[in-house]
Amino acid sequence: MDPVREYELMITRRHFFGRMATGIGVPALAGLLDPEVFSRAALAASKDHGALGSPHFRPRAKRVIYLFMSGAPSQMDLFDYKPKLDELFDTDLPDSVRMGQRLTTMTSGQKRFPIAPSMYKFKRHGQGGTWMSELLPHLGTVADDIAVIKTLHTEAINHDPAITYIQTGSQIPGRPSLGAWLSYGLGSMNENLPAFVVLIATWSAKRDAQALFARLWGSGFLPSRHQGVALRSKGDPVLYLTNPPGVDPATRRRMLDALSQLNQELYKDFADPEIVTRIAQYEMAYRMQSSVPELMDFSNEPEHVLKMYGPDVHKPGTFAACALLARRLAERNVRFIQIFHRGWDHHGALPRDLPLQCRDIDQPCAALIKDLKQRGLLDDTLIIWGGEFGRTVYCQGKLTRTNYGRDHHPRCFSIWMAGGGIKGGITYGETDDFSYNIVRDPVHIHDLNATILHCLGIDHRRFTVKFQGLDARLTGVGEQGKVVHGILS
Repeated sequence: MDPVREYELMITRRHFFGRMATGIGVPALAGLLDPEVFSRAALAASKDHGALGSPHFRPRAKRVIYLFMSGAPSQMDLFDYKPKLDELFDTDLPDSVRMGQRLTTMTSGQKRFPIAPSMYKFKRHGQGGTWMSELLPHLGTVADDIAVIKTLHTEAINHDPAITYIQTGSQIPGRPSLGAWLSYGLGSMNENLPAFVVLIATWSAKRDAQALFARLWGSGFLPSRHQGVALRSKGDPVLYLTNPPGVDPATRRRMLDALSQLNQELYKDFADPEIVTRIAQYEMAYRMQSSVPELMDFSNEPEHVLKMYGPDVHKPGTFAACALLARRLAERNVRFIQIFHRGWDHHGALPRDLPLQCRDIDQPCAALIKDLKQRGLLDDTLIIWGGEFGRTVYCQGKLTRTNYGRDHHPRCFSIWMAGGGIKGGITYGETDDFSYNIVRDPVHIHDLNATILHCLGIDHRRFTVKFQGLDARLTGVGEQGKVVHGILS
């Protein structure tokens, strides 16, 4: 961010507020700190509508649940059915298919690139006949509610740049994440919970997982109040949320009142918008002392709902428990909910680990869709499932009929979407016979993010913030990012 420009803006704001008696900032802060003093309408106008004020056009979705499979699931073992590959077992991938594609250092030294067909059976599901692996029987029951995209692609070939890229629109760390952009643009729909909540689920694969960095749900150059708040599954869901011994709620309230007065004086001197953020976050934390324990308490959930998510729903931190918590957050109108599920990086022993991963997510994903649907929430909740790239058709390491691994593959991978604005029961795009190259309807990750924003009523080309002399946006610059109208209802 340009410090000179920021200083000029700060001075302008200070003079503007200073010429208006006590200024607009003080009553706005007072309304933020004590909503009863001002009407709810005034409070909403001051903080809840976000920087856009209102969507660019009528949104189909109000909130997002993003199920991110960190490590990159194998598309040809789950969604991209390639039956002809079985005849090519252990034959070399033709050079005409690979076309000199960049490889990772993990396989670039291999003497051969032997084709490894999926060992799993596939079946058509739903009226649309969506192909799915036998590893996803529960997801097959909601096939008519989801759209499978088989032609997502990216330039990044390694995990951290690829995850950073799909989450923030840039391979370079430091940009705002998708959830932060939506919090900034559309604001919050719940004054007692953050607009952006992150859940990190446990996983079952018998291997180490890729690290996750807080910048993946960070706010970058946007105000820090738009960053995601990660809820923990053990101890306090949010660190230091509970009052320490000897501090009762009344004492905490007096402390916050005194602190807010000091911060307001500081704001008068410096007009730093981060001071406003600090005050608002203190108040949010105070309200979360009541809202979060109620959110995390599953005791009022009917038994038939708990059974729908599977037995793991009773184990805190599992994907099943996170999926149910995501539904509860959606009910409370949290704008953006993201679950990270690690353990999908199957360079070896894929037949051992992939079924374990699918067992983690299959039943809870189907249950989440059914649960939202029966509550009337699926129509205005957008769900996205996917990873950062795909896996290679050729084997990494030793290949047998019962064991193989797959390297990173950015040229094509599969995701699915459901809910607000999405046409269910369809499969979009087509790859070649090797699930290696796209032959019809490519979807770049900028296109995916443009489509997500579109479902929430945002024209990604008009949703920009000045940063380092550029009109920065989630979907890159120039003509990058096109809405995928073929999957929209």
